[in-house]
Amino acid sequence: MPDITWSPTPESLEAARLTGFLRRMEQQHGLELPDYPTAHAWSVRELPAFWDGVREFFDVVGDGLQDARADGRVLVEDRMPGAVWYPDARLNLAENALRHAADPALADEPAVVHVGEDDTLTTTTWAQLERQVASLASHLRRLGVGPGDRVVASLPNVPVTIVAMLATASVGAVWAVASPDLSPAATVDRLAQLEPVVLIGCDGYVFNGRRVELGEHLAAVEAGLPSVRHTLLARLLDPEADPGDRTALGAGLSRLTAEVEADHARVPFDHPLWVLFSSGTTGRPKGLVHGHGGITLEALKMVGLQQDVGPGDRYFVAANTSWVVWNLLVNTLVAGASVVTYAGSPVLRGPGRLFEILELTGATAFGTGAAYLQMVQGAGLRPGEDRDLHRLRSVLSTGSPLPASTWRWFHEAAAPAAHLGSDSGGTDICSIFLGSNPLQPVHLGELQGPALGVDVQAWDEQGRRVVGEVGEMVITRPMPSMPVRLWEDPDGSRYRDAYFDTWPGVWRHGDWVTETTRGGFVVHGRSDATLNRQGVRLGTADIYAALEEVPEVRDSLCIGAEQPDGDYWMPLFVVLTDGETLDDGLERRIREAIRRRCSARHLPDEIVQAPQIPVTHSGKRVEVPVKRLFSGVAPSSAVNVQSVANPEAMEWFVDHARRRREAQASGG
Repeated sequence: MPDITWSPTPESLEAARLTGFLRRMEQQHGLELPDYPTAHAWSVRELPAFWDGVREFFDVVGDGLQDARADGRVLVEDRMPGAVWYPDARLNLAENALRHAADPALADEPAVVHVGEDDTLTTTTWAQLERQVASLASHLRRLGVGPGDRVVASLPNVPVTIVAMLATASVGAVWAVASPDLSPAATVDRLAQLEPVVLIGCDGYVFNGRRVELGEHLAAVEAGLPSVRHTLLARLLDPEADPGDRTALGAGLSRLTAEVEADHARVPFDHPLWVLFSSGTTGRPKGLVHGHGGITLEALKMVGLQQDVGPGDRYFVAANTSWVVWNLLVNTLVAGASVVTYAGSPVLRGPGRLFEILELTGATAFGTGAAYLQMVQGAGLRPGEDRDLHRLRSVLSTGSPLPASTWRWFHEAAAPAAHLGSDSGGTDICSIFLGSNPLQPVHLGELQGPALGVDVQAWDEQGRRVVGEVGEMVITRPMPSMPVRLWEDPDGSRYRDAYFDTWPGVWRHGDWVTETTRGGFVVHGRSDATLNRQGVRLGTADIYAALEEVPEVRDSLCIGAEQPDGDYWMPLFVVLTDGETLDDGLERRIREAIRRRCSARHLPDEIVQAPQIPVTHSGKRVEVPVKRLFSGVAPSSAVNVQSVANPEAMEWFVDHARRRREAQASGG
């Protein structure tokens, strides 16, 4: 059995919100829910009772909610796709987030704390946040924006972005945001699909000690969005500069903070809230439409119950606004916790920058990518010895599997008592399928288990549930935060093809997992990037974990590519630390590490030194497009270069694939 890296204490168990929720469910339904597995089994067996229990426990504000369970109107169409939740209800996510401003204990407490690269802290209280949102919402209405209209933004992770999102939701309009580090072409590729009526941009921001001017960027985005009738400008660099013919918002919305009464449009449960975009690495990004009701319930369950975060907590994630984790800042506000925004470099003055911010802000919860923790570990840092992290009690690692060595390092060198958990979910649901809970111990290298209300299983190729062996991750019952639909998909065919093409009525997410006999899960990587050796499927994540033992390897990417002649080629691309060269000795040690940690089947056919590994804007390796390149697919069809955060890295792979094809054609 793997080592236990964290366990709840009797005090933390008693204080957990999930404990209070389960006690209430026991009283209301005559149940016995003594532990998390029992509670999870009930939650997926009795979906309407569970989700309405979440609604009631957190006192969700809206119309037509209170009697839904008694009337059998919580989940009236139990199917995928096309589940129908609360058809008689009306609510608004912004109203449910900002109601905390009416709590005397919270009104004058921070809701948003912004950190500048110079460590300046700017605080927005709950009462101020409510006023700013009401003011901007009123202005949007004066511009003619109403329910169903689209408001889009090109903004960094700053408080005004949260205000703009909540104001858009408040009037019932549909929100979408792209990070300004996306090129104008990539931004337009996403936002033009929505035919927006309002664009919100900024004059620039500070990154890695320099001013990033965005005047030309914003003008190019405007030119690519002919449907836009009004452009609003957040002046983050020069608050007093002339905005021209654009409405100036000011860094703190100083131009739009008149005393305006909050007026939230209560909309149907499935009314579009925002559109999130897929990475688009192999084609045009697809727009995932989420509803007000589904995201509100998921926010309360994920943040409030699974992560045990709420009033009194402060959550920090260094989120790029194009990545779904930025939306989780908004979800955290719905649960009543404050959030930290930061638009600066995550490695300013060194790789420990985010731990500096944790200390500076007194954050109690930290969301981060596994790649960041690996980088800090690789730099030999011990943040717990250099920083006061005593308030930090939970850490959520996402983006890719977290290696066991990094898991151990975190508890030894960063925060020994913190609850470190690894989560798996994504843009598709703006939540998690698998991840943390406050009631069970954490086993090294494992996700604690499925989230409440999520019937997640591992299936073999015949659609049979498997335990203790690798299978496709599937979800067999609907979740309220599953997309209402995809944008530009009137007949639902793209939606069905994306998730239900293998097993109709069953969501196949595309991850390859193992369910353990304890009920935990191990994530092995994307199933569409799965390696195949003589019919045996292998996970790339296992190879990456093995390479943790080889300090000369800074980064890596492994693919399995079917060749035109029917052969199968499995190369390993490695990026080495400065000054290192891929000689026979290093290659031998790489192979020994893979054989020792994995198996002989995992050994690559070839090891190739590369200058960089291409990644998405959320930091994930771009495995499938590279696999397609080396399978003979033309670059224009294999990869959308605009979706890659470091396109020069992809250009190297395009060139390498071309040279390999030429060598094969000439018999070399």
